[in-house]
Amino acid sequence: MANPTIKDRRPPVTPAGQGKGAWLGTLEQGANLLQETTPLRGFDVYVVGFHCAKGRPEMQMEAHHYCRVVNDDLLQCVIFDGNTRDANLIGIEYIVSERVFDPLPEEEKDYWHPHNYEVLSGQLAAPGLPDAAEKAFLRLLLNSYGKTWHTWHTGRHDGEPGTDLPRGEPTLMWSFNRDGECDESLEQDRNTTMNLDTQTKHEQRRSFVDLAHPQRGVDTMADDFTDTTPIPGVVDVRHRGGATD
Repeated sequence: MANPTIKDRRPPVTPAGQGKGAWLGTLEQGANLLQETTPLRGFDVYVVGFHCAKGRPEMQMEAHHYCRVVNDDLLQCVIFDGNTRDANLIGIEYIVSERVFDPLPEEEKDYWHPHNYEVLSGQLAAPGLPDAAEKAFLRLLLNSYGKTWHTWHTGRHDGEPGTDLPRGEPTLMWSFNRDGECDESLEQDRNTTMNLDTQTKHEQRRSFVDLAHPQRGVDTMADDFTDTTPIPGVVDVRHRGGATD
């Protein structure tokens, strides 16, 4: 299968300030725009999903992750509000395997959100990868955890305004863990613009359900939402009953 085309997703806000001629002029004099950028090399794994602020279910946004695979247990990601050259840097995420997460102190674990719903629901996508390659990559994220801080809420693509500069303290983000937690308009807007099909991806990943382990944090924000539905394979470690189709 040919490599699918990645659909452009422009940022929802234009930052404060004007022009960049002075910066470019200085760089051209000193290095002809060929400065060494070694730490940024390798941030070429691209996935897009959604985040909400921990304890603040109304604060939701699209998150475009560009990640570097450090090893089989750790990914480091920078997060943008789009995938074009003018996208704004809005946060960072560290992703660890279950093997690395389990021995962490209990108080540290409170900062890390589970990933099984994002994978199994089909919400998390790797645009540009053929279906088989995307499925294989997302399988590696099953049972993993993420520690995510957003430094800038630039708003939502479906219309909610953000700020034109980063303001206030960094915000600890969380994952969605049930159908109905992510605003339907937010998800639909992304899917329409980027030609993504969450339901099809959900069906393609059903074979992962038996591989999914109960995770810490699935129920952390359960009471912050109403009219939600659990999906098979997404279970909090505190009650292993699970959901059925």
